Amino acid sequence: MKRDIIAKLQDWKQKTKRKPLILQGARQIGKTYSLIDFAKNNFAHYAYINFEKQKELREIFDDDLDPQTIIQRLSISLEQNISDEDLIIFDEIQECPRALTSLKYFCEQKPKQALVSAGSLLGVKLNELSYPVGKVDHLEMYPMNFHEFLQALDKNILIEALANGISKETIYPELHSKLWDLLKLYFIVGGLPEVILEFIKHQDQLATAFEQVRYKQQDLITDYLGDMAKHAGKENAVHLQRLWNNIGQQLSQSQTANANKFKFKSAISEKNRYSRLISTIDWLEAAGLIIKIPILNHIALPLKANLKASSFKLFIFDIGLLGAMIDLAPKTIYDYDYGTYKGFFAENYVAQALRQSLSNSKPIFSWQEAQKEVEFVLDLNGHITPIEVKAGQVAKAKSIYLFREQYQNKINTILSGQTLNIDHRTNVYKLPLYLAEKLSTIVTD
Repeated sequence: MKRDIIAKLQDWKQKTKRKPLILQGARQIGKTYSLIDFAKNNFAHYAYINFEKQKELREIFDDDLDPQTIIQRLSISLEQNISDEDLIIFDEIQECPRALTSLKYFCEQKPKQALVSAGSLLGVKLNELSYPVGKVDHLEMYPMNFHEFLQALDKNILIEALANGISKETIYPELHSKLWDLLKLYFIVGGLPEVILEFIKHQDQLATAFEQVRYKQQDLITDYLGDMAKHAGKENAVHLQRLWNNIGQQLSQSQTANANKFKFKSAISEKNRYSRLISTIDWLEAAGLIIKIPILNHIALPLKANLKASSFKLFIFDIGLLGAMIDLAPKTIYDYDYGTYKGFFAENYVAQALRQSLSNSKPIFSWQEAQKEVEFVLDLNGHITPIEVKAGQVAKAKSIYLFREQYQNKINTILSGQTLNIDHRTNVYKLPLYLAEKLSTIVTD
């Protein structure tokens, strides 16, 4: 399956001052597959080292961290010549802390050597390992987005038509209808590659496909819970599991169109305060399993200056897993028109889409002030941009106009089940939900 990360890896390869790369992201999102695919199509040869499976290779880093010595010893162990023109992949690098440290010396002593590293729960483990500060490049990887999902389903005609529609600011009704139905499928399947492959196998019989998707999602949920038990200790793992499950429960209990502020008392009874829960939340966020959206109660640049540390929303990192975790039947998701009750589902999807498209370069916030709320707020090129999310066809957006009246911002965006409608006179961007991941480029253009 085609992944957008490949283009970013190719950009990294072409950098004149390239450093060893660390690719981060949650487990099961396709990091290893993407790195090997990138290697096969962009280098004559590559050397792949998995420190979890090839434990004997860790010993190479115990003595000398000289890059040339490391390459010579790896060449012998793998019975493979490794040249300056090859790509070296260090996978599951968290299992060999000295290999992580060696990236500093590759940067300083062998800068022409292309070297990429990745690992499960690397975001968690980096706090415990000797980190080569300033000596590495970074990329963040996420589950497959809606565009990648369409590619996987071979919907290239629709992808091309959508690109043309965006450029002309007109999306034909028949295209909008097809994309809306496909978006609901994405809500069920989500962006984890193994789940998407399972759906593709059975897509001609939707009932069977939905059943197999849920089986695979439950297997992956079990794997994530197993990671918590393996890497966080018995007591911490219990808290992690309870908190992770509670996020979906709190979202699904929302009786408004919006996801509510995360309630600590509802999560873990014996750890019902922010100070007692923050380490658990930080672990899940570092593992890539949740999305944390800070809530602003006042708007002024820089937005970060108006944060209250204990006020935020939490979402699940993959929309498909959210449905599985709260046991929301696929048919219910597919048949529903996404009115008020399921608003939290659309909001979780938008949080995921914004995080994927913006990465860490542009923080995402929410806004709640005096009974008023806007789901998301961004700083796009110095413009404070509120984003109101409407789950269905009703796109009345009272809050966003109250926001504009109060803060006199220039750009306003509404995401809903309606088609594309941009009013350049008032700078109101009404976009269909499936364009959430394109929002920053559409609005800034």
